[in-house]
Amino acid sequence: MSEDMDNPADLVIDFVNTYDVESDTDSIPTPAALAAWLGGRGLIRPGEVADETDLATAVGLREGLRAALRHDHDRPGGADGHGAGLPRAFAALPLRVTLTADGPVLEPVVTGVLGGLAEIAAAVMGTHAGGMWSRLKVCAESTCQWAFVDSSKNRSRSWCSMRVCGNRTKTRAYRARRQTEPGSRHL
Repeated sequence: MSEDMDNPADLVIDFVNTYDVESDTDSIPTPAALAAWLGGRGLIRPGEVADETDLATAVGLREGLRAALRHDHDRPGGADGHGAGLPRAFAALPLRVTLTADGPVLEPVVTGVLGGLAEIAAAVMGTHAGGMWSRLKVCAESTCQWAFVDSSKNRSRSWCSMRVCGNRTKTRAYRARRQTEPGSRHL
């Protein structure tokens, strides 16, 4: 893994957040953008080129991870959920266990763009091994879905930001309750 992303949870979150649901913008919309993103994180060597198949694998991995984080969030304590595309994406990213002085590590079997994506898959396992997976979530606000680390003591945080997304959700719930209350005025 690159020196810049020593924490595997940071890499997973950074990757999931390459698609911004709220603004409908994608940081990796093309194979060239995918190669640039991976290269910018030291996951591939300079000059590596991605193709449409690599991009499809990356999007499947990203959205599978988003679904897994959403699933785990919806089921407190659950760490066995996965998105429909995640097993397929993992299967395309072969990893091997290598023994090092620090213990066993997962490393990509291939190089290039698939090797860089395999580093992200290895980071997922690193978050599990480090006990961080249950703290990774996506925002419960359906228009957001931003990945974040739940740093709350009891792991109950639901939104990436209480000030923005939490407030939106609570305001909608309040308005819905007010509209169904007897004697309330509908404006």
